[in-house]
Amino acid sequence: MATGRHFAVCVDNDGYEASLERNKIYVVVSDKDAKSEGDLRIVDESGEDYLFSAGRFVAIDLPAAVKASLLKAS
Repeated sequence: MATGRHFAVCVDNDGYEASLERNKIYVVVSDKDAKSEGDLRIVDESGEDYLFSAGRFVAIDLPAAVKASLLKAS
């Protein structure tokens, strides 16, 4: 399993409807610079990682089997 990856649920996709789905679980890639600016690096619908405002997401903890499945799919 990749280190430095966490998960978050999108709670606000206003203006980014093509890139983000509300209530979907996304992989968060660790990025200290982004975090210090109030952003998260998210693997979006295109499969690429982009910066989005951290306020659009809520961090979540998942069971190991779910994490492994999500990382395999991304």
